Amino acid sequence: MKLLRSLLLILCAGLAVNAARATTVIPPSFDQLVSQAELIFQGTVTETRPQWTGEGAERHIVTYVTFKIEDSIKGAAGDTYTIRMFGGTVDGHTMEATDTPRFKVGDRDILFVENNGTQFVPLVGIMHGRFHIQDQGGGVETVAKDSGAPMSDVTKLGQDEAAAVSGKALTTADFKAAIRQKLAQIAAVK
Repeated sequence: MKLLRSLLLILCAGLAVNAARATTVIPPSFDQLVSQAELIFQGTVTETRPQWTGEGAERHIVTYVTFKIEDSIKGAAGDTYTIRMFGGTVDGHTMEATDTPRFKVGDRDILFVENNGTQFVPLVGIMHGRFHIQDQGGGVETVAKDSGAPMSDVTKLGQDEAAAVSGKALTTADFKAAIRQKLAQIAAVK
């Protein structure tokens, strides 16, 4: 019975990893990003720490990504905040799911976080919940999607992704102002 349970667990874990690789994520709308996120912040990656976790058939790699919080937009992130992501590389062994964000020390991002510690990628819409901050020089910073495409129109997110990235890139300040405006609208309805 114990062997059968172990084999079943291995099979389920294998199917879960394959499903994660084959998953197509429907891009969330801007409203969904803001309302579903438990925490929204702007921060800089200060550490990435991959490690093995679990035992036996449940053993896998997770990476803890720590951010220095520059601006807490929704929720209370504190001075630093760490997210736990599935995957990483430890001692030459790599586990990953396709299309998941990859963070490195020095990255500056605005993140829409949900279910940290319980979801394999704790971002609303997986890669859609991460926006890079890009320095354009002269004190101008703009926002780009995880793919690197400049974010230009938040109203098109989840509806027309090509239109969302086809105009002039939003500044970080304008993007955060749009988030705060949406949060105010949500609060007014409650």
